[in-house]
This record gives sequence, C-alpha cells and structure tokens, in this order.
Amino acid sequence: MLTLQNVNVFYGAIHALRDVSLTVNQGEVVTLIGANGAGKSTTLRAVTGLLAPKSGKILFEGKDITGLPAHQLVARGISMSPEGRGVFANLTVLENLEMGGYLTKDSAALKKQLERGFSLFPRLRERIKQRAGTLSGGEQQMLAMARALMSRPKLLLLDEPSLGLAPIMCQTIFSTIDEIKKEGTTVLLVEQNASAALRHSDRGYVLETGAVILEGTSAAVATDRRVREAYLGE
Repeated sequence: MLTLQNVNVFYGAIHALRDVSLTVNQGEVVTLIGANGAGKSTTLRAVTGLLAPKSGKILFEGKDITGLPAHQLVARGISMSPEGRGVFANLTVLENLEMGGYLTKDSAALKKQLERGFSLFPRLRERIKQRAGTLSGGEQQMLAMARALMSRPKLLLLDEPSLGLAPIMCQTIFSTIDEIKKEGTTVLLVEQNASAALRHSDRGYVLETGAVILEGTSAAVATDRRVREAYLGE
C-alpha cells in the first residue's frame, strides 16, 4: 500500500532522513521505533505531504504521491493523528469530528463514520458537546484518533498515540489499534513505547539518526540485542 524509496529530507542544513526505504502492506500494522530525533515523525510528515523530500519517492497504492499537498492525500485515503493530538481546543468534540469528515458530503456516510468513532471510543459520545480543550489527555488522544478515522482512511498514521498517558489509557489506545486493524484499516505507527508497539504490530523498522538500521517482523525486531538494550531496557 505504501512504499518509500530512498527518501531524503532536510531541515535547512540538517539531513533528517537518509535514504529511508520502507513498505507497508495492506492490512498491516507497521511500527517505527527509535530515539528522539531519529526521524520517526519526519517520516510521517513526509508521507502526509507536510514536508517535501529533497529526493526519493513515496508511492501509495502504486502511484507516486511525492510532494502532493496534504488535502489531496486525505482525499486519496491517508490521514494522520499527530503527535500532541492537535485537537481544536475551542470546538466541541462533535465539531472536531465533523472537521475530520470535512471531505465527506454524504450526510448518511458522515453519520456512519461518527458512529464508528463512538463505538471505538464510547467516552467521546458522553463528551459530545464538551469543548475539546477541557478533555483529559487520554480523551484528547481518543478524539484525535477518531477525527483521523472520520475520512475513512485506507492508511492511518499514528504519531506517538500513548505519549504522556497513564498506563491504563495506553492499554485502551493499543487495544483500539488492534480493533482498527481488524476492521481493515492499515496503520503506520510511530511510538516511543517500543515494547507495546512491537506487541501490537506485524513488522517494525528501527530508525537511528535518520536512517533505517533494522527491519523485520515485530517478533524478530523485539529479540534483536541492540533493540533490547536500547529501547526495551534489557
């Protein structure tokens, strides 16, 4: 579904991604792990059109999408729940979700997408008229994910969904990722919690200073000595 071929991204003089190549197949959950500054979020921002690669190609369903603007990529079936959640603080839960479904002009389809979000995150239904800025961190993360799903994406990008959340809320988020996969949505996950990310994904890539240094099944990545020492605390 998604292929990156030798993608290079710069922030000014800083070489943030170095010949990054990876694939995400339909129906998979693929995780990117690595230290802060390794290039994980930069990879997602390049895929979603928020950063333009200096060189290399990004293919989605076999078509070159390199450098396309973000709104066109949403229309093609890619959406992202960003790091930091990025909810519209002054809008209600319902209004945030409606923003996520902005491209959907069919009111019946929009209602169906809302119901899907509420079935995944029942707490959002209870908070439907509440301003997003008054939600807890965990509730805002639920909202960010539900909003990203409102466009019925084929590929969902999740950037640090468990960051700053209590352990019980982290369990909820990862259980929801499992559910999203069962429903047929492909997921590319960036996550600091390497142990949980590898338990809930099919394959993994390890990024270090902007380059892929290891790839494989999640089970194989989790048993690699370097990963165990650097990211799993063993």
